[in-house]
Amino acid sequence: MSDLQGFGFVLPHWAYWGWLMLMPPVLMLWSARSERRSAGGRSGRQPGTAGADPLEAVHEEDPTVAFAGNRFTRAIDWVSEQSGLFVAFWTINAVVAYFYEVVARYLFNAPTIWAHEGAYLLFGMQYLVAGGYALLHGAHVRVDVLYAKLPPRGRVGMDIFTSVFFFIFALALLGTGWTFFLDSYQMQEITVETWGIQHWPVKAVMVLGAVLLLLAGISRLTKDILLYRQLGRQPGRSAPSPGGASHD
Repeated sequence: MSDLQGFGFVLPHWAYWGWLMLMPPVLMLWSARSERRSAGGRSGRQPGTAGADPLEAVHEEDPTVAFAGNRFTRAIDWVSEQSGLFVAFWTINAVVAYFYEVVARYLFNAPTIWAHEGAYLLFGMQYLVAGGYALLHGAHVRVDVLYAKLPPRGRVGMDIFTSVFFFIFALALLGTGWTFFLDSYQMQEITVETWGIQHWPVKAVMVLGAVLLLLAGISRLTKDILLYRQLGRQPGRSAPSPGGASHD
């Protein structure tokens, strides 16, 4: 760090990566423990209050989102859910970094050389890791000019058909990400800014994000097939309710 003398406080690289790895799991454990402690108090909460899922609205247009699936899909969905929670806690770091930069720059006339770059890298990694969570909750952008006009079983059938293109994309992302990671690691790539932090961990997160997205896609396809068969046996049923029928 001797070449960075004169820049004031500079966040060490090991502290940046170490904090990003340790902070979310610690807060996730704390959050889970708090949820268990307050479970009794929330039992009397009325529907539609602060505990409601803001993504519930997509159930009507995307039947699979409300379908429980089987044990295999529930295991993958748990991983996708936890990855989304992990990213949610990561977001706190970007807010804190930019707040620190504003205070240092405008109150103490001591702008940092790392806050913007650290947050910039974090935003990119968040985007990659959150793909599986977004797919689980049906939050990806959909061109639904025809899709929205189909009955629930038709929408599920359309999802099964278009999953071919999804897996082509996911596998291409995984293969490309792995190549980028290997090249970056072998050359010990660093960013071009003054901070010069390692860039290969970001490429590793690209691989992780592709794996999470691929797993979420496998779960989604499995649930689509199960739901398509179920709706075929129950012609009068419009769509499953949240946490609906599952197949073990």
